[in-house]
Amino acid sequence: MLFDRQDRHLRASWAHRLKVGAGALILAVGVITPATVAASAPAGAAPARPAAVPAPPAGFTTTWSDDFTGAAGTGLNTGTWKYDTGPGSGFGTGEIETMTNSTANAYQDGAGHLVLKALHSGSDPRAGWTSGRVETQAATFGAPAGGVVMMQASIQQPNVTTANGAGYWPAFWMLGSTLRTGTPWPTSGEVDILEDINGRSSVFGTLHCGTNPGGPCNESTGIGSGERACSGCQTGYHTYAVQIDRSVSPEQIRWYLDGNNYFTLAANRVDATTWANAVDHPFFIIFDLAMGGGFPDAFGGGPNASTVSGGSLNIDYVAVYNKAPGGGGGTGTNLSQGHPTTASSTEAPGTAAANATDGNTGSRWSSAFSDPQWLQVDLGSVRQLSHVVLNWEAAYGKAFQIQRSTDGTNWTTVYSTTSGTGGVQDVSVSGSGRYVRMYGTQRGTPYGYSLWEFQVYGT
Repeated sequence: MLFDRQDRHLRASWAHRLKVGAGALILAVGVITPATVAASAPAGAAPARPAAVPAPPAGFTTTWSDDFTGAAGTGLNTGTWKYDTGPGSGFGTGEIETMTNSTANAYQDGAGHLVLKALHSGSDPRAGWTSGRVETQAATFGAPAGGVVMMQASIQQPNVTTANGAGYWPAFWMLGSTLRTGTPWPTSGEVDILEDINGRSSVFGTLHCGTNPGGPCNESTGIGSGERACSGCQTGYHTYAVQIDRSVSPEQIRWYLDGNNYFTLAANRVDATTWANAVDHPFFIIFDLAMGGGFPDAFGGGPNASTVSGGSLNIDYVAVYNKAPGGGGGTGTNLSQGHPTTASSTEAPGTAAANATDGNTGSRWSSAFSDPQWLQVDLGSVRQLSHVVLNWEAAYGKAFQIQRSTDGTNWTTVYSTTSGTGGVQDVSVSGSGRYVRMYGTQRGTPYGYSLWEFQVYGT
């Protein structure tokens, strides 16, 4: 058994997973519960899968993929995959299942899916569970300096609900390659791409780094997105992905659900050594379906007498895409940090416009409680623009535009939305300008507009 499951966090204080940003913003995300399923084994029917692994996004190439095309009931190719077997109690997270290499727990279904199934025997809901966990033999998936890597999988979470899914803990994640050569967790880095617990139909994305306990990454909690609603993720296939982007300054990790960027973490959130040790190297990929543990316990606990046996994590494909240094598209330098920033209004002396471009996610700009409002940064000279990152506080913009200008008077809209949801939004833009602004026309709350950071990228 690899020591890497101390990797999976020893998470003693799971409530902290709901904190985002240095300001510890508590996300109030409601639980989305799919239609109730029978209190017997969950239905095995699944939506049709794509015909093949998707082509790489623009500017990327496919580095590696697996489409799980083996015959029904067969195990995985052990030249590509490794089974992690043994009792969950040895993983350091409080899990209660035993991981096996049996095709009852981990198998290809003959229809292009890898299935990891949790099975229960006996009358004690806290004992008698078996399940599956696999990881790639290769630990070579990463971004070189100046490049970008994207790991993506199409997954159906276990088809359970909060009524019969207490204790279920599916995960798609990766660990730094240096863990296999002696660097301890969490220094070696862990990126959790998908976690859900107790059939809540949600997703958590997290980076683990630094030292445990505490340290710059608040271990064993890590730095994460908090809980994000994932409607229908128990009953259908959805894509979960991360991009590690070393082409921008500061470097970023971006988390995606169905192609939508819901959380972005910049390297300047921690010191340079911590980030480099955790991120700037290759990784290996892991899928597992745990039962019980500290994370499920923090959200009500389980398994219990109502927990159904037979729930499965179904993986349609997994792919790694790379963009070489200088590949273009979504790249560039943070041009806005430290540059003169003004706004239409300021709520209070402590929430000045300059706080949104100071590189500190613990300070923020906030406006008066009215529409419209704007925040504007002067880049100092005309620059070519590539994308803008808005890191919203709880008071976010529902309808807003990103505009550019060469003179600060005549504006061109390069992005517009009327359905903003807050959080971290990374939007692609084009063209050139010296001035860039967020122009808000509808607030998402009764309060004003409030940004932890407003970052403009380009060259």
